[in-house]
Amino acid sequence: MDSRTTGIEHVLDVIVVGGGIMGSCTAYQTSMRGYSTLLLDQFDFLHNRGSSHGESRTIRVTYPEPYYSSMVLESSKLWEEAQSQVGYRVLYPTNQLDIGKANDRSLQAVIRSCQSNSVDFRVLDHNQVTQEFSGGVTVPEDWIGVVSRGAGVIKPTKAVCMFQTLALLNGAILKDNMKVVDISRDMGSGCIVVSTATGEKFYGRKCVVAAGAWMNKLVKAVTGREVPIQPLETTICYWRIKEEYERDFSIDGRFPSFAGYGSPYIYGTPSLEYPSLIKVGVHGGRFCDPDKRTWIPDPELMDLLKLWVKERFGGRVEHDRPVSSQSCMYSMTPDEDYVIDFLGGEFGKNVVIAGGFSGHGFKMGPVIGRVVADLVLLGEAKGVEMEHFKLARFDENPKGNIKEFAVQVGTSKL
Repeated sequence: MDSRTTGIEHVLDVIVVGGGIMGSCTAYQTSMRGYSTLLLDQFDFLHNRGSSHGESRTIRVTYPEPYYSSMVLESSKLWEEAQSQVGYRVLYPTNQLDIGKANDRSLQAVIRSCQSNSVDFRVLDHNQVTQEFSGGVTVPEDWIGVVSRGAGVIKPTKAVCMFQTLALLNGAILKDNMKVVDISRDMGSGCIVVSTATGEKFYGRKCVVAAGAWMNKLVKAVTGREVPIQPLETTICYWRIKEEYERDFSIDGRFPSFAGYGSPYIYGTPSLEYPSLIKVGVHGGRFCDPDKRTWIPDPELMDLLKLWVKERFGGRVEHDRPVSSQSCMYSMTPDEDYVIDFLGGEFGKNVVIAGGFSGHGFKMGPVIGRVVADLVLLGEAKGVEMEHFKLARFDENPKGNIKEFAVQVGTSKL
């Protein structure tokens, strides 16, 4: 198919809707393979209204679900490849520390997943946790720690910029402030027509929708179908390390990225982006409309977080209040698994949707970009267990994939 046979002036190979980490990685992949690619975003590129901005995200291999661990291993290689191409670093290696009650089902599943994926890890009792971090981390007697390799801290805004830069160097076209209001199929040519609020129309052989928290709004407007992806507003917090312990909690001092299993699930990164501050946040928040956010922390979750900081860091981090807090977005599915699938219907295999990354997708950006590019260009993707991410799973069970452990993201309603 070309413009001479369609009667349309210019037809692109792939149009990608959404300029966050997933859309940017997809545009990088399709353009790298020699396909003409257009990347659109409804706001300025590198904006702070979605899920792909800020100063740090974690990468870790420790997942209760073994299919995610294997994806992280591939993603780590792809992160390194992209960094070598662009010439600067966005991923800073460290270890990962997971702590929780010894009988926590999710943490036990993490250990089994590490074993099945041949991840280098150690299990520590509560005394060994204290010794490992020289008193910087303390846990109760009935808790354990799992220390694993293959982790790190990613600079997210810098990372998105990296993939957009590489896509641009590969010949991709990037356009921001282009809100997509409709996606249709031109019956005469078979092209996918992407229409924006500015009145412009773009024509492509294939289309990828990676609209983040706006996924359900866009898909419903286009097809009338509800996609079970619900936006959630969360808060990232930075806490001041007491002066004499600043290096102990820094990435240079070999402090790990970390997660505390239980209710709530807590996560964080060593001091890196801001001197003397450590990032600790609750893996949770409020369901919201992405266009009508509060931009303020949930007080109940903040109280839980203050207590956790006080109890886990041995009094070496000031816990009365965070020094800084930033609002961010999750795109939640009922089972916290991703949605990566063909939109189907009149679009067949010509439109792929990728969303519902549920607060744990950023690290997977490179492998998801590879998978989505395979789907939209080849009609299938290998190397990833795609059945976990099918949209049809919600037709069979509204809760999605059945798991033996509880979901981890805590939520409250509007």
